[in-house]
Amino acid sequence: MTDQEHHFGTDHPIGVAVLGMGNVGTEVVRIIQEQAQDLRQRVGAPLMLRGVAVRRADVDRGIDPALLTTDAHALVARDDVDLVVEVMGGIDPARALIGAALTAGKSVVTANKALLADYTGELAAAAEHSRADLYFEAAVAGAIPVVRPLIQSLSGDRVNRVVGIVNGTTNFILSAMDETGADYHATLAEATRLGYAEADPTADVEGFDAAAKAAILASLAFHTRVTAADVYREGISRITSEDLETAAALGCTVKLLAICERVPAGPGEPGSAQGGKDRISVRVYPALIPRKHPLSSVNGAFNAVVVEAENAGRLMFYGQGAGGAPTASAVMGDVVMAARNKFFGGRAPGESVYAELPIAPIGDTPTRYHVNMKVADRTGVLQAVAGEFAKHGVSISTVRQEGQDTGVIESGPEAAAERNHAGPSSTPRRQGARLVVVTHHATESALADTVAALAELESVTSVTSVVRLEGTEE
Repeated sequence: MTDQEHHFGTDHPIGVAVLGMGNVGTEVVRIIQEQAQDLRQRVGAPLMLRGVAVRRADVDRGIDPALLTTDAHALVARDDVDLVVEVMGGIDPARALIGAALTAGKSVVTANKALLADYTGELAAAAEHSRADLYFEAAVAGAIPVVRPLIQSLSGDRVNRVVGIVNGTTNFILSAMDETGADYHATLAEATRLGYAEADPTADVEGFDAAAKAAILASLAFHTRVTAADVYREGISRITSEDLETAAALGCTVKLLAICERVPAGPGEPGSAQGGKDRISVRVYPALIPRKHPLSSVNGAFNAVVVEAENAGRLMFYGQGAGGAPTASAVMGDVVMAARNKFFGGRAPGESVYAELPIAPIGDTPTRYHVNMKVADRTGVLQAVAGEFAKHGVSISTVRQEGQDTGVIESGPEAAAERNHAGPSSTPRRQGARLVVVTHHATESALADTVAALAELESVTSVTSVVRLEGTEE
């Protein structure tokens, strides 16, 4: 039994080092100090803050300056540190610091989704080798408990799908666009002013943050190692106010979704016959969802995750997905669990990646689509457009056509067919029109071929947007 594996006495403190003192780190330190007596009762031994690693130790941070250090490596290596809380973010030096802590048998609690999305395997192996714990509840959805349910509560079930809103910045922007009718750039500027968006919002608005979280969720749900590179990703920067208007007309709204699901093996692949392996599809993109879908009412900076399991059915987790105090709440839940394990000699569940399911290419993934295009407003345009969809095997569900200044002039496939055969005298003459096509389920590759063909039609001025449609009964 090593020094780090001993059972702690009730008066023997469990030493905690905190790496980083931004919004989350500040709240973690506050909770450790303000709730010391409660935490002692819950753990069985006192939690003792040994030090906090910061970039500058000469800044007043509202705590004893003697606790501050700029040497994070030395803090982690201290003999009186038993548990390391990493809330500094980024890949380096967080990766090296966490690795050093785990190798030394010190348990780690982290909120670092970018690191975990690519290096969970490496860190989990280090934890297993030294019999330390690695906890990361706060890495996916802030205060929302979804990691522990996937690892523990649903470990006896089979998870088939996880879909969620896991980025507060993009959800704030899309919610505001939906409510006010403002365009993307104006809403992003407002989000930045209010502090919901970073000065450089790329990681949020282009889906990188959500993709890292999707990789973590998929790994846990399907017992398969998934990295950020495996996640198909699109952001919201191309979403227009017109997309939101059309979505509203269809009884929908637009959300940036992280989707992880089992899909059947492809034709000719191992597993396509009965008894073989599924594949998994992991993707992040903006999508229309019906107003009746539970995720449609998740607005502002809030997050939510829906888990669908074979026996448990549909479970929904909702709450604040970011912010100092909410994220610190999840961090501290992990701190208590890790500290209890130190006190009682227990262990957290290790990484479970036995399934090794293959990743389905996005081109093979079927979904429904909302295609918005500008077209010439004349007889025969709908017929030509519908012909391209049919040629590429994409079935049309509904068609909606709007003149430039006079509102909707066609709606639904029946009306479209009537207009195609009505003749010139029944066609209002305008300079152009907007055509919105909603498809039945089709693969990404078939839709991409269709859009490329539409762009070549003389009657199509431009395909202005393609947005997926999720959450329908079809």
